[in-house]
Amino acid sequence: MTWRIGIDLGGTKTEIAALDPGGAIRLRRRAPTPAGYQATVAQIAAMVAAAEAEIGQTATIGIGIPGSENPVTGLIRGANSTCLNGQPLGRDLATAIGRPVRLANDANCLAMSEFHDRPGSGFAVILGTGVGGGLVVEGRLVQGRNRVAGEWGHNPLPWMTAAEHPGPACWCGQRGCIESFLCGPALAADADGPGARDASPLPARAAAGDAAARAALDRHADRLARALAAVINLLDPEVIVLGGGLSNMAHLYDDLPRLIPRHVFSDLCTTAIEPARHGDSSGVLGAARLWN
Repeated sequence: MTWRIGIDLGGTKTEIAALDPGGAIRLRRRAPTPAGYQATVAQIAAMVAAAEAEIGQTATIGIGIPGSENPVTGLIRGANSTCLNGQPLGRDLATAIGRPVRLANDANCLAMSEFHDRPGSGFAVILGTGVGGGLVVEGRLVQGRNRVAGEWGHNPLPWMTAAEHPGPACWCGQRGCIESFLCGPALAADADGPGARDASPLPARAAAGDAAARAALDRHADRLARALAAVINLLDPEVIVLGGGLSNMAHLYDDLPRLIPRHVFSDLCTTAIEPARHGDSSGVLGAARLWN
C-alpha cells in the first residue's frame, strides 16, 4: 500500500488530505478556492507539494471536482465552477504536479468514501449548492460509458404537480431539473422569495413556528422523496446516503422513510436513508480512494 492524497475542489474552498498506507488521515488542510482556472491549477499543485513535503512521502493523487471529465477529450463539462468547463484539468494538473492524477465528480467521491468498504450497492447524494449522485457496486465506482452515471440532479423532478410544472429554468439549459427544486438556493427561495440563497436557518425557524419555513421544508422533503423513489425504482440500492449542506437537516431522516414508499413500485421498501458517516470529510476521503 502507498500513501494517498485526496483533494476536494469546491467553489469556495479546496481541501487536501493525506492518508497513510493504513487509511488513517495524517494531514488535512483547507484553503479558499481562488478565482480563475490557472490560479486553481497552481493552488492545487502547491497544496500537493506542501503536503508531500510535510509527510515526507510521494503519494497518489485523486481529485474530486464539481463536474465531470469528457472521456474522449479530457475536457471538463457540467461544472458549476464554470472556469473549469472546457479545460483539460487532468492533463494540466498532471503537468503541474509531475505525475498522473485521477479526477472524479464530487458526488462520486462521496460515494467512494461511504461505500468502498460496504457490501452490496449504494447511492450517494449531494444536496448543496448543486445536486448530484454517485453509484458504487461491491466497492467499485460506476461511472458509465459517458462518465455521467449518477447525474441524478439533471433528470426532471418526478410526478410533478400542476403547480410545479414545467419547473424552474436550470443552468444546464433544461427546465424542471431535480437540482432546480432541491438545491440549497432553491429551498431558500421557496421559503423567502427570489434572491434568498441560504437555507441553513430554515429548520430552526420552522421549529420556532415560522409557517413559511415549515411549508418550504415540507415541500422540499416531499420532492426529495419523489426523486429518491425514482432512484430506488431504477437501481434499488441497499442504502442511500445524503451528503452536502442540506443533509444536516435532521427532519429528513424522519420524513423520507415515510414519504418514499408511496412512490416505489413495490409493496416493500426498506432502503435505508442515512447521513454521510464521514460528514464533510467524505469528499476528500473518496478522492484519495480513487486509486483503490
